[in-house]
Amino acid sequence: MRIVRLANFITGSSGGLRTALRELGAGYLAAGHEPVLVVPGTTDTTEDTPQGRVITVAGPVVPGTGGYRVIVARHRMRRLLRDLAPDRLEVSDRTTLRWTGQWARRHGVPALMVSHETLDGLLRLPFGGRERSGRLTDRLTGPIADRLNAATAARYDRVVCTTEWAAREFARIGAADLVRVPLGVDLDQFHPGRRDPAVRERYAPGGELLVLHCARLSAEKCPERALAALAELRRRGVPAVGVFVGTGPRQAGLRAQAGAAGLDVHFADYIGDRDEIARLLASADVVIAPGPIETFGLAALEALASGTPVVVAAESALPEVVGDAGLAATGGGAGFADAICALAERPEPPRRAAARRRAERFPWSASVDGFLRAHGLGPERDGHAAPHRRASARE
Repeated sequence: MRIVRLANFITGSSGGLRTALRELGAGYLAAGHEPVLVVPGTTDTTEDTPQGRVITVAGPVVPGTGGYRVIVARHRMRRLLRDLAPDRLEVSDRTTLRWTGQWARRHGVPALMVSHETLDGLLRLPFGGRERSGRLTDRLTGPIADRLNAATAARYDRVVCTTEWAAREFARIGAADLVRVPLGVDLDQFHPGRRDPAVRERYAPGGELLVLHCARLSAEKCPERALAALAELRRRGVPAVGVFVGTGPRQAGLRAQAGAAGLDVHFADYIGDRDEIARLLASADVVIAPGPIETFGLAALEALASGTPVVVAAESALPEVVGDAGLAATGGGAGFADAICALAERPEPPRRAAARRRAERFPWSASVDGFLRAHGLGPERDGHAAPHRRASARE
């Protein structure tokens, strides 16, 4: 089957969505299907890759996002979809590409939408970046999210969410065909054996506690919480070094805050070498993932696979992912500092073994199988029936 996959909010550098698209595409290809990925970029290109054909459509940068691009050329996309003639359509977006669900229905192509974000959470993030909460906010944002999610779900045959937490906003509106399929992790690339004394010597030469934040420095990730946790650790007299891997619109402000507070923080920018990232994750003592609206958290799972426990935001989906291999924190810097200290106090061998065991529950092979089943292209298991077979756009 030709599985055409559409995605928005892509940057030139790697991220969780790009990783998921790459791994799923490679899995579809290995299963004998023909994956075609369409993403926005700076120019129009077509390339054959290990994840199948990748078509880049020139799209503008979304202001204030630090580089995320979207596809807005609807007429061109219609022609492209007609030429590609998909047997299945998979859409990782619910903004400028939401209309493709209706296109698929008109052409008899089974289509699913993959929810990689939560509208409930995004509507609580003003442009300033600090999450709003409270009963009044819930009364305002809840109905808006429900209307938008209902309109999205009505356009597709199936909605796929990666965690129960992410699925709640669709379950709340009674979405007819809702499936949960967890994402995965490369258990060979990310492994405790990647631990490197040279990395620790570079960042924590005095044996300090090495705390790693590996995520985009943007509002939805709330990196200020990680900085506040490091400030609180310093106030308590805990020798801790922070390493922030990633770029984004909040980077300059975070650098200024860290400098003004005299914190020992290294900003490593974007690291494209996956081996280097794996060594860094395996060499850290604790990884912090403070984003309050994370729907899965691939970076956190990669840390666990590397044998490093993770402190996550209690209000996100990540407690569901990390289980007892990490701790959930509430509030600001003090809450995250408490969790960091609690994890660091656990004996190292068992805490690292527990992290690895947890990650081993999420191989990419299981994710690929789950997504193919959601497409009706795999064995029917776990009570998920295959979608009704419609005529292909090529038939």
